[in-house]
Amino acid sequence: MLNHSCVCADAPDRCDRCDLLLDFPGLHLVAVSKGWAGLVLEVESCDPMTGCPGCGVIATGHGRVVTSVIDAPWAGRPVRIQWRKHRWICLEDVCEVATFVEQNPELCAPRGLLSTRAIRWAIGQLRREGATIQGLARQLGTTWNTLWSQVQPVLTMAANDPVRFENVQVLGMDEHIWHHRDPRRRGPKELTGMVDLTREAHPTARLLDLVPGRSGKAYRDWLNERGETFREGIQIATLDPFQGYKNAIDDQLEDATCVLDAFHIVKLAGAAVDDVRRRVQQETLGHRGRKGEPPYGIRHVLRAGRERLTPRQQIRLDSAFAAHPDHVAVEVAYQCAQDLRDVFHQPTPARGRRLAQQLIAALPSCPIPEIARLGKTLRRCEAAFLAYFDTDGASNGGTEAVKGIIELGRRIARGFRNVEHYRLRRLLIAGGLDASPHTQL
Repeated sequence: MLNHSCVCADAPDRCDRCDLLLDFPGLHLVAVSKGWAGLVLEVESCDPMTGCPGCGVIATGHGRVVTSVIDAPWAGRPVRIQWRKHRWICLEDVCEVATFVEQNPELCAPRGLLSTRAIRWAIGQLRREGATIQGLARQLGTTWNTLWSQVQPVLTMAANDPVRFENVQVLGMDEHIWHHRDPRRRGPKELTGMVDLTREAHPTARLLDLVPGRSGKAYRDWLNERGETFREGIQIATLDPFQGYKNAIDDQLEDATCVLDAFHIVKLAGAAVDDVRRRVQQETLGHRGRKGEPPYGIRHVLRAGRERLTPRQQIRLDSAFAAHPDHVAVEVAYQCAQDLRDVFHQPTPARGRRLAQQLIAALPSCPIPEIARLGKTLRRCEAAFLAYFDTDGASNGGTEAVKGIIELGRRIARGFRNVEHYRLRRLLIAGGLDASPHTQL
């Protein structure tokens, strides 16, 4: 056990070294011992006097109170800080304050269970190391509820900080499934995620918020809550082909350019090809695809870009198309999907726009019903489709990247039961929440 006086003049070297390890300004390390949960550090301040918070008159000492606080792990062991607080009494008759105990916000908040250092450490582990609350609680020598009760208010304050919504010029959004259980127990499965895609302000995309529901109303209400200043700053809004989101943008972001995401357009085209292949399979063979049958055997090759096909894959495609006269529908659908994909790989935006206009005009009249349906969808979203070529290729790619980070965090935690906990954790790892102003740094 290490024990030394807190008066620096008596043992300056030893006191300075120990206080350097403690690293709490205004507090001195008095003793170190080994407790049942790890290391126990006894600390106290050396302030000989202090003013009453009510009247400012110098208070009189009235003993000490020992408070236990959980600190960040040290040397692989949990740490408990035993803080020997000064208790003071005010002798002024007119003062409403009778007694009070010293506070040090750099150590912990009033009545806090964790030190500010432990909270910062836990938040950093959650953000950068993919840690779980249970794993961090085990390292701190405490419980899940104790740790989360101290971290959640800090994350809530950071999430409500209006600074997060400043200088957002490009706004992306997409739906997200946060659980796969009974909706009656955990609410809607879908969440609508809003992402800041402004390249000038942030090098990477960042999550702004997650709201329950996949509807235009959910998106519209969120935009309305952000205020007029936020909405006026949005110049570009990217989205998938869901009409409800488009209606919300038209209603709340009248001056913004709406851009239909290139990934979702190509995805729609690929889905149309799959639908044609399945229908032709049923019509020609009377059953679903099976191993060894030509249409089923090329299902993965049909999703690849034609410029990336190897000679062997090209031979497989040609053989499957020639295996039956009705397979010509699959071939035509594949060529239409590839033409639509080529729209986004033209050397200049003008050429891409011209090819897109040709496809919008031709596809709705295609005799293949699935391709005709695709053409009608593109014609309905023509303005948002063509806006891609006027906005330097604005897309929802950053939003999809954020979704990947969100999914990774959900798998690490093995699911969530509370949507607000889920929202705060996702904002921390994918939204860049700055918790430092709320942890007394």
